[in-house]
Amino acid sequence: MPDVLESASNRNAPAAAAPDDPPPYEIVNPDGTAPFVLTCDHASRALPAAYGTLGLDEAALRRHIAWDIGAADVTRRLAALLDAPAVLAGVSRLFIDCNRPLDDPTSICESSDGVTVPGNRGLDATERARRAARYFHPYHDAVDTVISRARSRGVAPALIAVHSFTPIMNGVERPWHIGVLWDHDPRIAVPLMAWLRADHGLTVGDNQPYSAKDPPGYGMARHGAAVGLPHVLLEIRQDLIDTHHGAESWANLLAATLRRVADETAPFSDEPGGR
Repeated sequence: MPDVLESASNRNAPAAAAPDDPPPYEIVNPDGTAPFVLTCDHASRALPAAYGTLGLDEAALRRHIAWDIGAADVTRRLAALLDAPAVLAGVSRLFIDCNRPLDDPTSICESSDGVTVPGNRGLDATERARRAARYFHPYHDAVDTVISRARSRGVAPALIAVHSFTPIMNGVERPWHIGVLWDHDPRIAVPLMAWLRADHGLTVGDNQPYSAKDPPGYGMARHGAAVGLPHVLLEIRQDLIDTHHGAESWANLLAATLRRVADETAPFSDEPGGR
């Protein structure tokens, strides 16, 4: 696989799609009938062949800067347990971040957690638009399509975004097992946090370690808040789900709790902020 070339002109050169390039998205369980749609914005660490490794070594590409470790595994298992459709992004967040607006400086980051990304430096507008056209837009169009299919069956689904966070950031240990991120819509988030704490004794972050209030994540804003669907973003600590056993345990725990939210609070019939 060719490595990324160092000159700005080469970084901005057209790069045609190769047969073995990662797809822009993967849809799991497309015919699932549960009142949920799952998304995983940072499911993959894959990069298109023409971009090589963006100038990074393999160790960097296995770190959290390239993807949300364990999140894809949890999402696939949760889709099966709930019988819900899931859409997983196909490319590394280092290539383009599917949970950032395109005008956000971190949409295509030049550095992440102190690591410089040579292949993202000095990009022109044409290259940024090319990356968005190949990966960002198709992924979000796929989420729109899956939601539309659910609506065509008479279901206004809850949107559940699955992410993961590193146990230590900037030398500070993060104590939360899971973070529940939400803004103005408490229909899923509030009962979910209560039952995760009460039923499982977990340390649950209310908009920790990140906040969805300023600004909200792009996916939740576009596919949830903008169209009035119940929605929440889940951040699971990576050391809890970096094995298949851990991912399976957390998928089972979340499936049981989300079913309880659906059964006992009827979040799909209330207006946002109605609790």
